[in-house]
Amino acid sequence: MPGEVKSKAVLARIEGRVQGVWYRGWTVIEANRRGLRGWVRNCSDGSVEALLAGPEPAVEAMLELFWKGPPSARVTAVTRKPADDPGGSHFMEHPTF
Repeated sequence: MPGEVKSKAVLARIEGRVQGVWYRGWTVIEANRRGLRGWVRNCSDGSVEALLAGPEPAVEAMLELFWKGPPSARVTAVTRKPADDPGGSHFMEHPTF
């Protein structure tokens, strides 16, 4: 259908100085601002993992924004892979994995 926005789901891993700098809280605010669904969590290896789902332009914008992060973050890598849409109606923080 013309004008229809395609939905997309992506699992992203963000590496660098991303724990202890409010990266998860920042991600929740930014993802909800863009109307995305999913979650974010710290990983035991020091990275942050996020599952984003929603309109493709909003997901792509958030993936680009991951490179910036909150002021104290220093991102060295953002990798992504396709994922299943987690459903739900909002974006939230999960415990460390």
